[in-house]
Amino acid sequence: MEDYTLSNGLKIPKIGFGTWQIPEGDEAYNSVAYALEVGYRHVDTAQIYGNEVSVGRAIADSGLSREDIFLTTKVWNDKHSYDLAKESIDESLKKLGTDYLDLLLIHWPNPKALRENDAWKAGNAGAWKAMEEAYKEGKVKAIGVSNFMIHHLEALFETAEIKPHVNQVLLAPGCPQEELTAFCKEHDILLEAYSPLGTGSIFSNETAKEVAEANNKSVAQVALRWSLQKGFLPLPKSVTPKNIKANLDIFDFTLSDEDMAKLDSLQGVKAQEDPDKVGW
Repeated sequence: MEDYTLSNGLKIPKIGFGTWQIPEGDEAYNSVAYALEVGYRHVDTAQIYGNEVSVGRAIADSGLSREDIFLTTKVWNDKHSYDLAKESIDESLKKLGTDYLDLLLIHWPNPKALRENDAWKAGNAGAWKAMEEAYKEGKVKAIGVSNFMIHHLEALFETAEIKPHVNQVLLAPGCPQEELTAFCKEHDILLEAYSPLGTGSIFSNETAKEVAEANNKSVAQVALRWSLQKGFLPLPKSVTPKNIKANLDIFDFTLSDEDMAKLDSLQGVKAQEDPDKVGW
């Protein structure tokens, strides 16, 4: 497994195992356990996913050293204050059965309940202060955000002592978010790609199929390779053992500039939801 290096020097595996929509219980436990068995060393979860207990149990039972696994979780929208975020961090640590997190993210920048009078700015600032304290205390090795657009990042910069190490957004062929990615790279913020397969919408795309066939790879594999060549960190999710394993097989080929351009311009792939308008 290859690594990126965050702005604070922390190593992070270049591909992670996503757990969104994998329910708590046997399905989450078995999926994470198998992912670790076949070589993943980076697991991404969130409070709102409801599966932190099973994710933590699979990690504990894996036989791997905790230090060999990069673990991420996220603060949900109802925890956007200093006090609530502090409680949230401790709650996640308890559910995951660990005494530290490798990465902690604010999940969404602008919860529906905080949209009046730009209350989201103060909410993010309070949560970020709690996360900075957890970082200094060693409870968290890196801190970041998710679904933050440029104006959300700029607002956070006004009060942040530490800039985010990561921004996790929807990035997939057909959704490269070029302006946002340029801004994040300028500020040394690593971009993580959730839904790197366009929540499945890429599989019916004829151009993606052509690129995959030309490279003797699957559509999923060329989409994940596209992320790597963009400098993104993809977080594919699957509960099917065959696909979990196949999604790691992306380090032995390179897409041509022509293939990358074709994937950049795909039509009909799911795009990033506007965080200022989502219904939660």
